[in-house]
Amino acid sequence: MDDLITRATTGDERRRGPVVAVLPVGSFEQHGEHLPLITDTAIACLIARRVADDHGLFLLPPITIACSHEHAPMPGTVSISATTLYAMVNDIWQSLKASGVPGLIVVNGHGGNYVLSNVVQELNVAGPRVALFPVPEDRDQARSDAGLESSGAEDMHGGEFEVSLLLHGAPNLVHDGIEEDDHSAPNRPFLLTLGMAEYTTNGVIGQPSLATPAKGKALLDSLSQSAGAHLQAITTNVAGRDS
Repeated sequence: MDDLITRATTGDERRRGPVVAVLPVGSFEQHGEHLPLITDTAIACLIARRVADDHGLFLLPPITIACSHEHAPMPGTVSISATTLYAMVNDIWQSLKASGVPGLIVVNGHGGNYVLSNVVQELNVAGPRVALFPVPEDRDQARSDAGLESSGAEDMHGGEFEVSLLLHGAPNLVHDGIEEDDHSAPNRPFLLTLGMAEYTTNGVIGQPSLATPAKGKALLDSLSQSAGAHLQAITTNVAGRDS
């Protein structure tokens, strides 16, 4: 994880003079026997660093614990309330704006962080300056570009998408035995009511056996390109460092 967290100094950022920051938001939750609890945070950091590097943005350190309540009571999962996550993102943006960086791309690595959609909507009432990334369309495009074999419905948690990204960007986090963890549960109508434990006994919903480093690289390439459109959508409003 060390190479995924920014080491920039205040001088580095002064010289760069960015008007848009990138905030990775992950989670601390079970990902089966062969992926770490920090999986979503690592993935958010991989995407955020690539986007920041490719587009010259201000990379922030990650929010590492978020809204994983659907994974309780699986061992290791820790959550904060949606209210707390909302407040953290709002406070971070307010601080950025005060320091002359009014634009923000929130890179979400965990599907259960639903409240991020609400905070982004509200921060954009006065004009577009905050983007939530990736949205479903970005993920679908990345899946297509990378030639993933599973669908988004099949590949919910710890499957082809996530493991491919880790095999490419942080292979040391993928433990031996992951290829034996395939589990199918494409229909999950009561997920929010009954939680993950109702649909998986091993903590995985997807096919990690299909994952490859090459797919992970292609996913990152596609996501970085898609991020450019989100950046463009907020750049006009933040270029003048609006208040």
